[in-house]
Amino acid sequence: MNDDLAALSARIDRTNELLQRMLVEVAKTPSTHAIFVDAGYLYAAAGRLVAGTEDRRAFDLDAEGLIDALIDTARTIFADSRLLRVYWYDGARRRIHTAEQQSIAELPDVKVRLGNLNSNNQQKGVDSLIRSDLESLARHRAISDAALLGGDEDLVSAVEAAQGYGARVHLWGIEAPEGRNQAEPLLWEVDSQRTFDLDFFKPYVSRRAAPAYETTAGRPTREDVRFVGAQIAAKWLAARGRDTLVELLPGHPYLPGSVDQDLLVEAEGLLQYSLRGQADLRRALRDGFWDHLQTQY
Repeated sequence: MNDDLAALSARIDRTNELLQRMLVEVAKTPSTHAIFVDAGYLYAAAGRLVAGTEDRRAFDLDAEGLIDALIDTARTIFADSRLLRVYWYDGARRRIHTAEQQSIAELPDVKVRLGNLNSNNQQKGVDSLIRSDLESLARHRAISDAALLGGDEDLVSAVEAAQGYGARVHLWGIEAPEGRNQAEPLLWEVDSQRTFDLDFFKPYVSRRAAPAYETTAGRPTREDVRFVGAQIAAKWLAARGRDTLVELLPGHPYLPGSVDQDLLVEAEGLLQYSLRGQADLRRALRDGFWDHLQTQY
């Protein structure tokens, strides 16, 4: 009997020792946070706040500078925590990275995740990606805190999933000139809220100057515009690299919105003529661009 009690006491002591070691290890493990950015919300809200428009083609975003500012903010808020990474969620046609998205993906500590972009330039599948990542990271104890920059009510389920595994979710928003740009049910579910104002975004958002070209004088021919399209394709191949442009080929005859806009702006500069509202000339421009690109591959 005494031997049994001694053995039981020894097992209890051993269990307590193992628990104490585990608690020590847990105490040594730093807290970890991640930043989740819904780029659709970011562009729309920041564009309206700073540039007065939600149209991405009308302004430029210094994504690298903004991401650094968000990381610095998180470092201040989560002072005893380390950054896992920044997750950047955006849409792209056929989920093919645009040049801008590729440059963001190349930044350190940034992971770009793409949903689809439909014919109306609406994001599809982004919310489900956010939910999947939030839930998975929380379930595996990879993060203790999540900073979520977004406003869609569909993100409520993502918040609830992460909280169910013990993570705290902090909603970050962008000041709205009028009313609110975040869904109330989302505001109710999160653990804390923070709103970034105009002064925060001013250094990173700048409105593009409208081209000062006349649309009536000196209208170029379709062949002239087609040649310029090929000329720009050749220039981009040399400057941006073959790998960047070859990724556009599966999307033929469509170009990602940002690439199409860059092509339009550069062509107007070379032609000294506005192609806005000139559907036939814009088609000729794209045809020339694709023709040259396809001859290279």
